[in-house]
Amino acid sequence: MSKKQSMATEQHKKMEGIMVSAATGVMNSVISKLTELLGEEYNLQKGVKQDIAFLKDELSSMNALLEKLADMDVLDPLTNDWRNQVRDMAYDIEDCIDRCMLQLHCESDKPAGIMGFFSDMIKKVEMLGTHHRMGKQIQELKTRIGEASQRRKRYKIDVVLNSSGTSILETIDPRLPALYVESSSLVGINGPTDELIKLVDDGEQSLKVVSIVGLGGVGKTTLANQVYIKLGQQFHCQAFVSISQKPDVKNILGNILSQINKGLVQDKNREECWLIDELRAFLKDKRYFVIIDDIWSTEAWKFIKCALPENTCGSRILLTTRNGNVAKICCYPQHGTVYEIRPLNEADSKGLFFRRIFGSEEQCPVHLKDVSVGIINKCGGLPLALITIASLLAVKSKNWEEWMGIRNMIGLGLQKNIGTDEMTRILYLSYTDLPRHLKTCLLYLSMYPEDRVIDVQQLVRRWRAEGFIKEKYGRNLLEEGESYLNELINRSLIRPENIGRDGRAKTCRMHDIILDFIVSKAVEENFVTFFSDKVLEGNARRLLVDFRGKEIFMPMLSTATANANVRSLGIFGYQEEMLHISSHMHALRVLNIHCSKIFRVEVCDIGKLLQLRYLRIEAINVHLSDQIGELKFLETLDLSYCVYIKELPTSIVNLRRLKSLLVHSVRLPDGVGNMQALEELSRVNVDVKSSIDSLQQLERLTKLRRLDLLWSIPDKHNNESTYANTLALSLGKLLRYGLRYLEINNNLLSDCANIPSDFLSSPSHLLQELSIQACCLHRISDWVASASLTSLTTLAITVQQVTQETIEILGNFPALLYLVIWSKGYDTAKRLNIYSNRFGCLKTLELDYSPVNLMFHAGAMPKLESIYFLIKPNSMQSACDHQNLGIRHLLALRCLDVGIDCQGVRVEEVEALEAAINNEASLLPDCSSKCVYRYFSDDIGLRISETSASPEHLAT
Repeated sequence: MSKKQSMATEQHKKMEGIMVSAATGVMNSVISKLTELLGEEYNLQKGVKQDIAFLKDELSSMNALLEKLADMDVLDPLTNDWRNQVRDMAYDIEDCIDRCMLQLHCESDKPAGIMGFFSDMIKKVEMLGTHHRMGKQIQELKTRIGEASQRRKRYKIDVVLNSSGTSILETIDPRLPALYVESSSLVGINGPTDELIKLVDDGEQSLKVVSIVGLGGVGKTTLANQVYIKLGQQFHCQAFVSISQKPDVKNILGNILSQINKGLVQDKNREECWLIDELRAFLKDKRYFVIIDDIWSTEAWKFIKCALPENTCGSRILLTTRNGNVAKICCYPQHGTVYEIRPLNEADSKGLFFRRIFGSEEQCPVHLKDVSVGIINKCGGLPLALITIASLLAVKSKNWEEWMGIRNMIGLGLQKNIGTDEMTRILYLSYTDLPRHLKTCLLYLSMYPEDRVIDVQQLVRRWRAEGFIKEKYGRNLLEEGESYLNELINRSLIRPENIGRDGRAKTCRMHDIILDFIVSKAVEENFVTFFSDKVLEGNARRLLVDFRGKEIFMPMLSTATANANVRSLGIFGYQEEMLHISSHMHALRVLNIHCSKIFRVEVCDIGKLLQLRYLRIEAINVHLSDQIGELKFLETLDLSYCVYIKELPTSIVNLRRLKSLLVHSVRLPDGVGNMQALEELSRVNVDVKSSIDSLQQLERLTKLRRLDLLWSIPDKHNNESTYANTLALSLGKLLRYGLRYLEINNNLLSDCANIPSDFLSSPSHLLQELSIQACCLHRISDWVASASLTSLTTLAITVQQVTQETIEILGNFPALLYLVIWSKGYDTAKRLNIYSNRFGCLKTLELDYSPVNLMFHAGAMPKLESIYFLIKPNSMQSACDHQNLGIRHLLALRCLDVGIDCQGVRVEEVEALEAAINNEASLLPDCSSKCVYRYFSDDIGLRISETSASPEHLAT
């Protein structure tokens, strides 16, 4: 069997299936809440508990069926209709349960004395009423569930499901055309092919595995096929097989065997063990080349690799996959390499697109040039997307309006309107491979407008508010949610935009073509509704309103936001001063407002949104009313862009469930110790109007994991030492509780505050990032000696002077990736040596404020990629010393930034030092960014340098 016949027989499922991920997601949430209601915390009447138990059992049975349906690709109309009804019912049940839980939670604290007695009596009467209302509502829900169960029996859904297994409409494998494309028609393939051939054909005799990883449609199969064509004949035997999402290992092994041993007749009755033994025996002393295309899981690889023996004949295995984790695991431990395939650049994208439609770019009509470039940009360098859209446009008229319409539809559910079936099938394969909880999280990305850069932490907090994240032992919801996002990145469905110092994604973006696919699925599932000038129909659960470039009238918006079923509302580009959110939105959990104007914005009646979990307002000037304290379930309050807010309403401390409080230089509120659920407290300001009691109460925040403080107490203030000592005591306790991120910035013009650094004497081993500009450490050993900083990845500190002892101590931190040291002075007469056994993981080093005399020894900082420091020519040192900084030993360095302090030294010394640094930098293999500049403190010296004058001494 040939490789092309093999690929044709590995057929995939038809994309036309209806997804059930949204239904299973909400159902799991409902069942979890019903279980919680049955707990001892809620002292419910016996009859109410029995009814809740009935709901839980019935819904669990329905959920089991929904999960089976989620694995099917095609649902018949009756089953699809039942599924939709159950999904809507689950949403309504969750809304009802949330209202009941809110009523049970909203009990005020009992006053003392006689008032307490009367309060207790009133509360008991109110609880009777609450239980009565709950009982009535639950009876209504039981009726709805009973009707759904009857429809299930009437439709014979279980019978159909069990008899048919999975309903699959087979179609031609969407990867197949990649094998038949003519080499002459390929664009941008030569460079990647040459790079990959160098990795595969490197002369090594041991077995090597190379993985190609990238998004579906980016050209992995095409690239692998080109390498196969060019290198295949150099091997004794070769095979090319493709893997489906549910691989038949027996068929795959038989396929490989029939390709490498062409004289063998394939026997389908052979067992896996026989096939593995036969392959191992045949390949034992042969140089073989096997390509495994589109591998989805490591489970399949475990079986396949058993049949491909390690030998010393120069054998090679080439894999393609969409999953970065799978790529890495398959390469290990055969000293393999992961090759991340890149999208086409702009020139190649244009070449492919225009040649497909017009023959060449020059033949494109002038009036279609700009709109074509817009379409090309939206395709993001994906060859399959470019070919798909170009093939569509090739049969269209050359009308500008029609082309612009297609351009504008990309990202808005395109394939519902035009023929992009091939691209959709490719993306559908990636989607169906996701676990159910990740499908729900991916669908939620349709709540962001097209081209929006997405803040990772904001996204994860919204997932948390929607109940998409399930906590696991050892990680909180934010950490677990970040692992969800990393998995989507590894699967090439989300593109990281900004990578932090620790290698974690800070922002991300969705490819327009993927967004188009996700939007269409979200609309199909009634997961998201996009507000336009049309009247909303049905039960909108999540509503996105984008004012940018659109004319949306406020009465229409008011009508839309009166929808009682909306649980997530995103408003972008808002342009009015007042925003009225209807009090009828009793199900609203997430409210995200982005304002495009500078004037004051006020959100009215916010205290009536009692189910709100997440509130983020991105506007410069916002009025926040005291009603905020009525939001008992609020978990995230993000006002980090509201620069005019300097003080929070006093009721803020009533938010006992608040986990994330993110502000912009806002005074630390009095009574902050009451907010004991807080995990994140960012950019709060400590100034002379802050109470000392608020600083003391910080120590009560035992769950706090991130603290970002601004210090605004002047050095000469009467109570400055009291503020500083109180803060230090609280910080010491927070570190022992498990604080992971601590940042203290000085908000004044003075160099450093007088905060005692003894709070660092016993930091937690969980501390990952530490940045303190507000105090100066005199002896770093005073707090490091007893510390257990095994998890510290980022350190930014101010010290009195950097000494060799400082270098030795910091160099022992096992996980340190990023180091910034601000110093008041260095002894430039003494050289600081960095030896080979120090800073094993460090990637970035910045030594700021003062010149330093460094010497890097062989093997020093083996992973350092970026360095910045100041250096001063020393007339006491010989020319040989100047030429021996050891920069050439920093073999991983990519960015070198050195400032030369020219004050009080001769031009000849500066030029000699410049030459020495440039000479050493030229020996570095990967240093692409080199900046060596002269640093002056006055304009005279700068002008002398610019005019190339050479006085005996540069001006000081």
